[in-house]
Amino acid sequence: MDAVIERRRSNDAVNFPGMPKVIQNILTARGVAEPSDIDYQLNQLLPFTSLSNIEQAAKRLADAVSLGEHILIVGDFDVDGATSTTVAVLSLRAMGAQQVSYLVPNRFEYGYGLSSAIVDVAAKMKPDLIVTVDNGISSVDGVKRAREYGIDVLVTDHHLPGEQLPEDCIIVDPSLHGDIFPSKSLAGVGVIFYVMLALRAELKAQSFFENKNIANVNMSQFLDLVALGTVADLVPLDKNNRILVKQGLRRIRQNSTRPGIQALIDVSKRNIQELVANDFGFAIAPRLNAAGRLDDMSLGIECLLSSDYKTARAMAEQLDSLNIERKAIEQQMKLEAVKLVDKINLQPTDSYGLCLYEKSWHQGVVGLVASRIKDQAYKPVIAFADAGDGSLKGSGRSIPGLNLRDVLQRVDTLEPGLLLKFGGHAMAAGMSIMAASFDRFHELFNEAVLQMTASDLFNKVWLTDGELSADSFTLDMACLIQEHGPWGQGFPEPIFDGVFDIIDQRIVGGNHLKLSLQPAGGLYPVDAICFYVDTEIWPNHNCSQLKAIYQLDVNLFRDTKKLQLIVQSIWAL
Repeated sequence: MDAVIERRRSNDAVNFPGMPKVIQNILTARGVAEPSDIDYQLNQLLPFTSLSNIEQAAKRLADAVSLGEHILIVGDFDVDGATSTTVAVLSLRAMGAQQVSYLVPNRFEYGYGLSSAIVDVAAKMKPDLIVTVDNGISSVDGVKRAREYGIDVLVTDHHLPGEQLPEDCIIVDPSLHGDIFPSKSLAGVGVIFYVMLALRAELKAQSFFENKNIANVNMSQFLDLVALGTVADLVPLDKNNRILVKQGLRRIRQNSTRPGIQALIDVSKRNIQELVANDFGFAIAPRLNAAGRLDDMSLGIECLLSSDYKTARAMAEQLDSLNIERKAIEQQMKLEAVKLVDKINLQPTDSYGLCLYEKSWHQGVVGLVASRIKDQAYKPVIAFADAGDGSLKGSGRSIPGLNLRDVLQRVDTLEPGLLLKFGGHAMAAGMSIMAASFDRFHELFNEAVLQMTASDLFNKVWLTDGELSADSFTLDMACLIQEHGPWGQGFPEPIFDGVFDIIDQRIVGGNHLKLSLQPAGGLYPVDAICFYVDTEIWPNHNCSQLKAIYQLDVNLFRDTKKLQLIVQSIWAL
């Protein structure tokens, strides 16, 4: 067994009356200390007032709305950017803004954020105010260019600021130094949602809605979008984010979602009444992201903006087709990446961090390839694509315990100028380098990773919630676990470890292992499935027992619910 299994520690001192011990252990192991920590009602949301500069932002937006100014939303080409853009456009229109438009940079022409080049494009649209969503905190030159045009700028972002901030603009970002907003984990869509809450309060205070005969704007109608963007961006699900996601999921399950999200759920073949946060990440987000990766995220935004299901469904089907194309490209690139990894000298000093490049690789898919290789090699990985101008664009993914953006900052300190630009999060980051600098960057990346990690960080560790007793293998327990979500980044879905007798094992769908397993002491076997197994190892008819890392799952088939184990890792005994 190559992996190490460690178990989460629950807090036995905490007691939730009437709650099954299994659920209580799961929650306390994730830091839940009292019932209010799992109270996900909207009145538990943090107030917007402690976000730095938010009142100033609300006043500037209120002026723009009341004066009929042209407000231009500049978004990003991922799901967080798409949902942020949609929330901004829909909220402003609902509050009476007469001129609202949006612009999303094409990643292949302009790259990320409010660049000077995209401001030149924006200026032709003659906006009075540019509002960035999910970007802008590093757009020093872009904001300067906008101000040269006489365009005001409001930056709303959640990324970490660099050493220099954009000047002569309003910035709302919970990651700003000195910001006292308690949750630093808002996604970009969460930030703009809060800004819109503040705008609504400001317009109310000015009696704008009353004077214009505008009905009170119910901001909860946008929570489906906030939930989708929050989960898709893999930000930690602290309590505040769990409220946003839980309430958004609730709206969707009650059929109170936008036609675009309904259409994406339908083409993803998910049941809307049974939707869970995991479906955002593995079914809906990839289809939206496919537009930004291969074409233009405007298609995804238009799908989300649409108020007509038939129109939204047609766009969702286009997104589904793009996602199929994306999968094919990704699969080919992954095969090439695996071959590159096989050629690399995997002595420790050469392989703390992997940098991979193939001239034919697609810019929009390198991040997915980095993620797949990271999972396989359990090392931080950066995959690069040719940008066509002598530079390479890279997308990186990290492993738990290693902040990738901090690693890039270290590289930048070791050799200033090597990185043309960089930014991102702890687990994911993007960058640009000159093609001629690839080998030198790989060398310094390895050095930085070595300096910032302990050697045992590269040992795969499964952190589980322990073994389940035989009487916990029930559909009711699986449903209870689902109900106590949402689960996600920073609030991980419960996984368990245990030994099972093998009743039956067979391959389905090419490389998925379908199992019937008998829990120790159990009266009945349970169904299980392990995706993407090595078919040279499984099925293994020479063993009668296995050890598994698994999740309890509710399998819905033809309107019938049944318990199923989703096996994450498996070892023959």
